[in-house]
Amino acid sequence: MEPSLKPGLNATLNYQVPEYRTVPHLLPESEEFAVMPSVLATGYLVGLVEWTCMQALAPHLPTSQRTLGVHVDLSHEAPTPPGSTVTIEAVLTAVKGRRLLFDVTAHDEAAIVCRGSHRRTIVDLNRFETTLTDRTDRS
Repeated sequence: MEPSLKPGLNATLNYQVPEYRTVPHLLPESEEFAVMPSVLATGYLVGLVEWTCMQALAPHLPTSQRTLGVHVDLSHEAPTPPGSTVTIEAVLTAVKGRRLLFDVTAHDEAAIVCRGSHRRTIVDLNRFETTLTDRTDRS
């Protein structure tokens, strides 16, 4: 972890929603999702929040470290149709050892889409991959 990793870091991501990021495409094998309206799926919105937070952190981590999402507390307040641009803003509000907390908001051209918080933790990449390999080998 670099000394520059401290509260106040932020990132903004602008993402034009394609049809394949809508609810019917989230889990194509699900009949329940397939009949839902074509709007940005909450699952993809969570991914966009994580991506935004990762972008805020990337310049402040050595190449041997990554961050993993460990908690999401987000609203999904308005539908975003394909073709619209959703803008996600993330601000790092707390650093406690390897634990990181972000405040997050998102909006599109018409409304606030999302607000809440997201926690990430810093991991050593080699150690994480070793743990993953051990778990995979036991299967």
